[in-house]
Amino acid sequence: MPQLRFGYGTNGLADLRLDDALSLLADLGYDGLGLTLDHMHLDPLAPDLAARTRRLARRLDALGLTVTVETGARYVLDPRRKHGPSLLDPDPDDRARRADLLVRAVQVAADLGAHAVHCFSGVTPAGTHPDLAWKRLAEALAPVLEAATTAGVPLAVEPEPGHLLATLDDFHHLRTALGDPPTLGLTLDIGHCQCLEPRSPADCVRAAGPWLRHVQIEDMRRGVHEHLPFGDGDIDFPPVLAALADVGYQGLTVVELPRHSHAGPHFAELSLPFLRQAAALSQGSTP
Repeated sequence: MPQLRFGYGTNGLADLRLDDALSLLADLGYDGLGLTLDHMHLDPLAPDLAARTRRLARRLDALGLTVTVETGARYVLDPRRKHGPSLLDPDPDDRARRADLLVRAVQVAADLGAHAVHCFSGVTPAGTHPDLAWKRLAEALAPVLEAATTAGVPLAVEPEPGHLLATLDDFHHLRTALGDPPTLGLTLDIGHCQCLEPRSPADCVRAAGPWLRHVQIEDMRRGVHEHLPFGDGDIDFPPVLAALADVGYQGLTVVELPRHSHAGPHFAELSLPFLRQAAALSQGSTP
């Protein structure tokens, strides 16, 4: 059975300098991290991105950490609009700004040897017909998928509650509309499965297996989109981790607690033993 590899999202360590966050995760025994490109952690819009990325690659190598690049920074493109602009914005220039950020993320991921680049669709703008929103999404992703194909880095789209692409079925709708490009994969957030999918999180993993390129994990309650520390929600984790092993998932399983940065080191320290114990229970062994 494949050995699962665990990481922690830097969006849950936003009060730490990036190098301090890397040292913390390495010291705690994590295998890697989900690196959110943001002003405090590898700003994708600041000068000398390529040089800064090369330095980071050397640091990751020295610490033995692997990485997935995440693009969910709240205000990296617009200081007044959370996650704005999106791939669905009415203004084509705004959509292009988001697509350009994702292309930059693909290059960063290639330079870091990352497993994948994570992204999401965005919320459908008020008054926009769903058919038009899907058309915008497909068109805006075209240059990103081209860059990902050239770089050899999978693009892993995340179903996000409240977004146009919110469910596994929505992911398949996009995949079909784009002609099933091999570079297009899936980010599966285990909490989101608990929140709104009709299937159990473990069944979601098995259904998603062929397209799974990145996994985010945290606890959550049914019908409530709130990322919770392990044990504070309703998820039974050993079956989830067993399912990830069963489908042969090779990437990182990254703890996603962006609203707990105020105590990020504390939750990073607690989360890895929890996951390791759940993984041991999933294999029927003694933690």
